[in-house]
Formats: sequence, C-alpha cells, structure tokens
Amino acid sequence: MKFRLLPALLVLLPFFSMAQLTLKGRVIDEQTASPLQGAHLRLNNRLVKTTTDAKGMFEINDLKAGSYKLKVTYLGYRVWEAYFDLEANKSMLISLEQAPVLTQETIITATRAGDKTPVTYQNLSGKEISKNNQGRDIPFLLEQMPATVVTSDAGTGIGYTGIRIRGTDMNRINITVNGIPLNDAESHSVFWVNMPDFASSTGSLQVQRGVGTSTNGAAAFGASINLLTEAPAPEAYGEVSSAAGSFNTFRNTVQAGTGLMKGNWAVDTRLSKLSSDGYIDRAFSDLKSFYVSGGYFGANTILKVNVFSGKEITYQAWDGIPSDILKTNRTYNGMGYYKDYLGNENYYDNETDNYQQDHYQMMLSQRLGGNLTGNIALHYTRGFGYYEQFKDDEDLTDYLVAPVPVPGNDTLLITQSDLIRRKYLDNDFYG
Repeated sequence: MKFRLLPALLVLLPFFSMAQLTLKGRVIDEQTASPLQGAHLRLNNRLVKTTTDAKGMFEINDLKAGSYKLKVTYLGYRVWEAYFDLEANKSMLISLEQAPVLTQETIITATRAGDKTPVTYQNLSGKEISKNNQGRDIPFLLEQMPATVVTSDAGTGIGYTGIRIRGTDMNRINITVNGIPLNDAESHSVFWVNMPDFASSTGSLQVQRGVGTSTNGAAAFGASINLLTEAPAPEAYGEVSSAAGSFNTFRNTVQAGTGLMKGNWAVDTRLSKLSSDGYIDRAFSDLKSFYVSGGYFGANTILKVNVFSGKEITYQAWDGIPSDILKTNRTYNGMGYYKDYLGNENYYDNETDNYQQDHYQMMLSQRLGGNLTGNIALHYTRGFGYYEQFKDDEDLTDYLVAPVPVPGNDTLLITQSDLIRRKYLDNDFYG
C-alpha cells in the first residue's frame, strides 16, 4: 500500500511546493507603541484592501513564495518600506515614525467621547464601515448596536430610512458630520435619503447613547451620532465598484484621490448611483450623489473643504401597512391608491418624492501650541424639491380655487374634485 501511494505523492509534489503563504503583522506608533488603525499597505505596488484593524493588525493571504516589497502609509507618519523574501508564513512588527502633519481627527475632538468621558459610546472604524457597506443608508450600519431599531419605508434600506436609539427618533438624536450639525433646522430630523451612499465617504463614526449635548435644535435625549469623512489617502488611488441584489437593487460607485501632493495637498472624489424597486409595492428609489473633498494638511494647520450632494426620486411608501392587511399582504402600499369614476381601483404612477440637498463645509484646524488646538468651521446646506400626490374628492376652496359651474347649467357648481398636487420645499441652513 505504501509503494502505491508513493507515485501519487510524487505527482502532487509540485502542487505542494506552490503552497499559499500568509503575511501578517501589526503596525504601531514608534514612540508610544500604540496600534495604528486604518494604515494602508502596498505589496509589490498592489494596494491591499484589508487595512489594519483597531489593534493595528493586518493579514495578507494567498501569497506565493518569492521576493516582495511592502510599503505602509498612514497620514501623519513617514512612509515605511521593506524588501524581504517569503519562503514560509511570516509575522512582522512595523513601527511608524510620526511626521510633522496634523491629523484630521482634531476636527471632531469636541464632539467625540474618549476613554475618560462618562458616557456609553461605540466606535465604527473605516474598515468596519467598508466591510458592512452594501449601499444602504447609514442607519443600517448601526442596526446591530444595543437599544437601536432601524426601519425602512421601502423594505430594502435604500430610500427613506429611520433610526431610533433608546426609543428616541432622529429629531432627538444629535447628528454631526465633521462636527457640523446635520439635523434639519426646522424639524431637527435627518433624512438619510438625501445622502445616498454617504457611507462610502465616511472614515469613522461614533454613537454615544443616552442624554447628551446638541449642536443644533433640541437636546439629544436618545443619542449622538458623529461622522468623520475619510482622511486623504497618502498615495493616489482609483476604484470602481458595482453591486446587485434582490428587488432589482443596483449600486455603482466610482472613487479616486490624488494622494498627498507635495506632502500637503490632497483631493478625493466619489460619484454614486443607487436604484431599487423596493420590497414594498412601487416603493422604487432612484438616487444619485457625489462627494468632493480637498485641502491642505500641514504640520500645524488643516484647511479642508467638503462639497457633497444627493438627489433622490422615491415612490412614497411612508404610510406603512395597516395591521389587518399585513396578515395577508406584506408588500401592500396604499400610497397613490384611488378609484376612478367607474369604481375601478388604480394607482397614481407619479406619487413621488423629489428632492436635492447640497452641503458645503469649510474647516480650519490650527495647532496653537503644545496640546492646544483651535477649530473653526463654516457650513451651508441648500435643499429644494417637492412631492407629488393624487388627492380625491378635495374641496376646491382649500386650494383657493373658486367653484366651477357645470357646463349648460349655471345653477350647479362643482365644489369638489380629484386633483394632483405638489408641495414644494426650498430651504437654507448655515452657521
């Protein structure tokens, strides 16, 4: 039996010699030995998508034996490079030296909780956001957090979505982007449908549960959600991604960045398009967005400008499903329903919400000396759009329309009618 196995082993020997190897390790700060989360790695000039985790760890699998060049970059640190031969699984400890560049975390220092802050909080890193980002709105990145309930009008997480933390809805949750308030100035709520695929431009976020301070409007009784947009990559990059899912859901995203030019200047861009038929009847979504960020990153100064915008067309589904219908039809949507003059049931095709929201941010962070840093920000949000509805048997006087005489009989007046109405919104918010 042993002699019979020997020829087979000899045949398989070349395949064993091509065994796939693993390179893993940890990236730390040279002075403090603290882990560096989110460091970028290039192996033989190939960008490794798995960046370091919260403990600074990385792992690159499916490598063949041979010579390699590893390059590690992290904003605020000098570039680290090394050449090595890989003959077996290898572990590395990489220490990065700090460079004289102010990191953009100083921008959100005032709104983020730390280890000594007496509040319950949870952080999501850029790696965790990227791993769970399926094109759905920001609330769906948070749905596994304690005391959190996430809802979707269309049932797919694309379109109108809502979030409650500790039983409190978004008009009592303080939400900021780079420390700048996102809550609507009128309702204090946040409509995530106006920011499609914003997760693709989010570098990290923090949720603080419980009562907290508010940067706009009413106090935050339920929680605070603080988002930080992505820091510029140390080197130039480009990426195209597409995804498809149930209910004709599609997501297409293009991202590119210049990296740090002359060591201090950087520009990053993103363009996204999402569409879905929705799980609920007719609850389709057609969403577009872009993000542009550019700035100067110096030893003592960060000057950063962000412009991002979202445009949405969604079929209305915010009425929900009556409990008696839910038992037999879980996709029912009563929006746009009407009966014609013959009593036939119909749905109005254009019962849609149409809105665009543009955001402009300019932030200056200046090191004043030692550990003292000053921040100032200017922001402006412009929103405009409308929603359209079919209304049956409406009183004309409610729309400032005079009763209409019946043709051929001036004594009879038409005081009610079916009609199509649009409600417009045009708002500005700055600070």
